Amino acid sequence: MKPRVLVVDDEQDIRELLKFYLNKEGYEVIEAANGEEALTIFENEYIDLGIIDVMMPKMDGFELVESMKEFKDVPCIMLTAKGESKDKLRGFSSGVDDYVVKPFDPNELMARVKAIMKRYDINTSHIVRLNEVELDGDKYEIRYKDECIHLPLKQFELLFELAKHPNQIFSREQLIEKIWGMDYDGFDRTVDVHIKRIRENIGHLPGFNVVTVRGLGYKVEVE
Repeated sequence: MKPRVLVVDDEQDIRELLKFYLNKEGYEVIEAANGEEALTIFENEYIDLGIIDVMMPKMDGFELVESMKEFKDVPCIMLTAKGESKDKLRGFSSGVDDYVVKPFDPNELMARVKAIMKRYDINTSHIVRLNEVELDGDKYEIRYKDECIHLPLKQFELLFELAKHPNQIFSREQLIEKIWGMDYDGFDRTVDVHIKRIRENIGHLPGFNVVTVRGLGYKVEVE
């Protein structure tokens, strides 16, 4: 499965240029012409990276990134015609990972995309298999033989993150940062609650277990 990039810009020429270069590099592109449209797509589709213009109708790029980061922490590159330091500072404080000023060199932008993908260790496959059980990151489904299970979004994302790295231990802090984002300031035991519910919902599935490693965190252990 190709990594999915959400390109948000009210200029069609820019979207088409980015789509051409991203497709050439093996990425799937989903386009949006304004911030509101982009946020709706983001909340309903699996997105690996956002490339977002600052100046857009309905919702600007800063507001969009902040809203996206509240929903799920994904890397974002900001595109803007402005180069003032105050705009860059606002972008980074909003959660932007990189900042590119228009006009830009498409090849340089592709290099930045690759670097961020590598930094975030983004798995290019949205299908994870644990013996006979299949997790589909596009449809948010868990499939086993003729059974299809839909978990609440955060439960699925938490299980999917653990399943991508079988037998690797993740601390609560690491999981909160990956699933809820670095700015999450809620209940620090929310991971425990979600793990308990995951076990209740899929504990009957064979071939793997979500294991508590006392004093360290959690892992998916494959039998």
